[in-house]
Amino acid sequence: MILALDNFNAEELNLMTIFDTTTREALQSDLLTALHEVHETEMIEVIGSILEKLDSLKDEEFAEIGFYIEAEDEFTEGDAFGE
Repeated sequence: MILALDNFNAEELNLMTIFDTTTREALQSDLLTALHEVHETEMIEVIGSILEKLDSLKDEEFAEIGFYIEAEDEFTEGDAFGE
């Protein structure tokens, strides 16, 4: 069985995380709105690719992706290793 996560490349996954990923429909709506605002060919192609892939997913498969944002380690200025 191929996981839904495997359908998307890293660039697509990163882009999706800046939009509403609570549901597949919410993400599709946000991406369609963004598509009308974007003028860069490469970004239009990435959004189009994501939308095509989302169309082929079931809601249950989308829910398996499990979007989250990792918290960055906090460290003080001048301390490159956070120690």
